[in-house]
Order: sequence, then C-alpha cells, then structure tokens
Amino acid sequence: MTTPSNQTTSPPSDMASALEANSSNKDGWSATLYNTAANFVYSGAFTAPVLNLLAPAQGECILDLGCGTGELTAALARAVGPTGHVLGIDASANMVKRAEEVLAEASSRDSSSPTRLLVADAQTLRLPPADTGTFDAVFSNATLHWCSRDPLGALRSAAHALRPGGRFAAELGGLGNCIGVRAFLYGALRRRGRDPTAVDPWFFPSVEEYSELLEQAGFTVREIALVPRVTPLPEGLAGWLRVFAKHSFMEGMAEEEADAIIQEVAEAMAVDCRDREGRWSMMYVRLRFLAVLKE
Repeated sequence: MTTPSNQTTSPPSDMASALEANSSNKDGWSATLYNTAANFVYSGAFTAPVLNLLAPAQGECILDLGCGTGELTAALARAVGPTGHVLGIDASANMVKRAEEVLAEASSRDSSSPTRLLVADAQTLRLPPADTGTFDAVFSNATLHWCSRDPLGALRSAAHALRPGGRFAAELGGLGNCIGVRAFLYGALRRRGRDPTAVDPWFFPSVEEYSELLEQAGFTVREIALVPRVTPLPEGLAGWLRVFAKHSFMEGMAEEEADAIIQEVAEAMAVDCRDREGRWSMMYVRLRFLAVLKE
C-alpha cells in the first residue's frame, strides 16, 4: 500500500535517479522520468482505441506526430511491416534519443518497417520535399494538447505530410482534462505573484473548437468525441506534476519553490485523486478524432 506521505512530499527512491537526470535536460523532458511516472501514456489499454481508429495496414507510410519515447512508433512499424515506413517526430531531443533505443530493440526482434526519427516541433514542421504529401496516415497520441502556441500550425503540418485522402487519427487532452489540478496550479502560482497564463503549455479544446481547426487545416472530420477516462498515476500526483508541469509552470524556479508547489497541489487534490488505500488517479478527458484530408 502506498502511504499518502510518499506521494505529497519527497519522491520515492525509484524516481530519485530520474529526477537527478532530468535536472540537466536542456529541453525539460526526461525520458527516464517519463517512462517511470507516465508509462500509462503508451499502455495498450489506453492506446487501443486510437490505434484502432487509425487502422494501420501493411505497406503504409505513417507519420507519428509526437513520438515520445517510441513505444507506439514501434507498434506502428510492426503494423505496417517491412514494406511500409514510419517517421517519428518529437520536439524533445531527449525523448527522440530514447526512441532510437526502443526502436533498435524492437527491430532486432520483430518484422517491422524501416523507421526514421526527427527532432522537430509539430507546430512548425517542414518535411523534406521527398516526404511532403506522401504519407498514407498521420498518427498522434498525447501530443497535440502541447501545441498551444499554434494549434492550427500543428494540424497544417499533418495536412502537408498527407497524400490527398490520407487519414489523421489522434487523441489529445480535451475540454475538462486534468480538471482541478490545473486550477490548483494556477492558484499556487498566483499566490506567489506569478502569471500562470504566461507559462501554461496546454490547450484542451472542445469538440466544436477542434472540429473548426481541422476544417481550417483542410480536413473532413469523420469522427470526433470527448472521452472521460480515470487514469491511474503510478507515482502519484506529485510524480505526474514532476513529469508534465514542472518544466513549464515552474520553469526558472528554485528547486525548493517548485517542490513546495508540487506538494501544495498534491495535498489539495488528495481528496479527489487518492483512494483510502493510497492509490492515486486523475480524471483525464481525451479528445479522439479521425479526419481525412480533402482531395
């Protein structure tokens, strides 16, 4: 049983090395910490619906927009087989480095497609001319809600990659995602004289809002819905905050101040996010869609 104190104060020992490694990461993302505290992002149970929506087929060329540490990129490579091709892109060099290791291990044991990886921002992606307009499908999981600066730019990047009639299947945080946690983060920063809107990296749109953006980017929406999902947090809410909020909401803060905010938010949310046995979970709301590029 996990005790409450393990989740709202200092991180558990198995996260200590990941936190230490993260301290020197220039882009703010630690692949080790991500794999430790956020492996639910690429779990089979949670990603099956969006992968089924994509329905990858043998021989297809697929762009993985926001490949992270590469677990789903490897799954796509297996699905399209040796006659297909997968290109994974991510804005974090740290995540792409781990993805290279994951894909190398996967290719040594599976009959999978050739894969390439590229460090690039989905919002400003410019593919080589030989790749532009050639992909059968674009896939994205848990990435597009990070494109708050230019969400339309990210969708246009997908459109530029696809052949006419190509499909785009994705899942991202939608309206109501992380409800409560985000509000407490805002309050904690405001009490310290900081403007949370200046550092908030997230864009959690409604169905109507995102449908309009997809249409503007040249897509026809086939399916789109908000899907509530209670998501277990293997390292508690404090661990989740260290992965997903510390490098944005607490950027530039001293470690002591950042840790105080993490503890404050976790303690405030415990009443809604922790059961009597000390297990933590959070209410996620996912926006899942399938769209097709207009001919």
